[in-house]
Amino acid sequence: MKIMIASDIHGSAKYCGELMKAFSGEKPDRLLLLGDLLYHGPRNALPGKYDTKEVAGMLNGIKESVLCVRGNCDCEVDQMMLDFPIMAEYCLLFAKNKVIFATHGHVFNKSNRPEADILLHGHTHIPAWEDLGGGRLYVNPGSVSIPKGGSVHSYMVLTDEGMFWKNLAGEIYHTKSF
Repeated sequence: MKIMIASDIHGSAKYCGELMKAFSGEKPDRLLLLGDLLYHGPRNALPGKYDTKEVAGMLNGIKESVLCVRGNCDCEVDQMMLDFPIMAEYCLLFAKNKVIFATHGHVFNKSNRPEADILLHGHTHIPAWEDLGGGRLYVNPGSVSIPKGGSVHSYMVLTDEGMFWKNLAGEIYHTKSF
């Protein structure tokens, strides 16, 4: 199993294009998107080459590989542009006997934690790998287009061996084994 995980594209055709190149190179079984795909949101500046139609076209081109949860900037109009479901609040994944609760992070997060071994969410735009105690983890892939906190444009890869944080050029900058 190999799942590529990305969050917070926010309508950037530039960085979505880089993500598509990374997707092609990674050859994952699935791409899990953690929301905020098309709209940049009122608190964010316009990201590089803001073009929601182009982003929708790129993502629709790999629709058979995409799993997605809804971000706080995603709405029914966004769903009308995309050929795969984006309106679920969360999804559950299983890896190495671990239950992974994947969500955007604006509803379920460290302050409102679901029962799972690993809480996976985007929303903050800051990569994370934090031990929550009791064998539980919080992880975040960071942001594809609007990284914050001095982080880089990034994504994660989940395999049966662990998790790998990568920049959009595919270079690993952090790992976490199971």
